Amino acid sequence: MTTNTKIWVNLATLGPIGHLPEAPGTWGSLVATILAPFLFIPLTMPVKIFLLLTIFFAGAYASGQAEKFYHNTDPGCVVIDELLGQWVTFLFLTKSTWLMLMIGFFLFRGFDIFKPFPIRASERWLKNGFGIMIDDILAGGYALLILTLVQLLFK
Repeated sequence: MTTNTKIWVNLATLGPIGHLPEAPGTWGSLVATILAPFLFIPLTMPVKIFLLLTIFFAGAYASGQAEKFYHNTDPGCVVIDELLGQWVTFLFLTKSTWLMLMIGFFLFRGFDIFKPFPIRASERWLKNGFGIMIDDILAGGYALLILTLVQLLFK
């Protein structure tokens, strides 16, 4: 593996996170949830949008490289998409209380695992790593809607 490929594959797996035993997607979401109050939620909205777009495009490329490296479509160890989807879930979160973070975590995991319409179909809309990323954006979008309503109810 070239150094360049190694860097991209490590980004796709978030280093060792994607290689943790049992349910790497859940581990990826949990790490994203823990990091969100420090690296995402305090940012301004334009910076959040820029960061999400950067993660989407860099993550899509990295995921595509990981697919080639592992000779597998959407390998389970690729968890950069969980980071993206989890942070989409937290896009409008204004208070990072542990209760809201945990609600957002479980909402995103539920939508990511059960993939209601059109999430499951979206995996086939785009080629290479982009298909890996898009379904988590949609799962994050569903979770974002519900988390935003919950946040409004708690105000």
